[in-house]
Amino acid sequence: MPDSIDASDALIDNWTKRLEENAARYQALADRMQGQSVTERSKDGSVQVTVDSRGLLKNLVIAESAAGKRMAEVSAQVMQLVQRAQARIPELLQQAMTETTGTGDQAAAEIVREAQSTFPQPPPEAEPAFPEPDRVRRFLPEDTEPPPPAAPRIPPPPRRRRPGGDEDDDDFGGPILS
Repeated sequence: MPDSIDASDALIDNWTKRLEENAARYQALADRMQGQSVTERSKDGSVQVTVDSRGLLKNLVIAESAAGKRMAEVSAQVMQLVQRAQARIPELLQQAMTETTGTGDQAAAEIVREAQSTFPQPPPEAEPAFPEPDRVRRFLPEDTEPPPPAAPRIPPPPRRRRPGGDEDDDDFGGPILS
């Protein structure tokens, strides 16, 4: 009987040690990914985005050179860059996993597969078709509701002059009702 108790204790100690080692490796993986970010820049350098390891947009820079572009083009470019940056997250995760948990860890491999399904590769860049500029922005008066009719202007009543008064008299000091 004492041999089986010692064997059980050794087995439990071995499991505990492996669990602690796994927890330390996963914590190292989490710590490594915490500070990771991905930055993508447009070909002409007018737009730059940065996403964190969770895929959240952390920085957006639109250069003055983008001022000549239509807003529909700039917004499409921002979205394409965010997708490209997010699609690189599984690669970063795979690299961090290789360095911390190893490539044989099934749980870590599942985390990478999940990241690949969450952040798939974006479709190939194609020249987006944008509507004509006048269909994108319309700030013309005919595009708004007509203003309500103005209230008719009522002229003030004519001033009454006091009899015998001077034309320069401003009626100060005289009776209010006359």
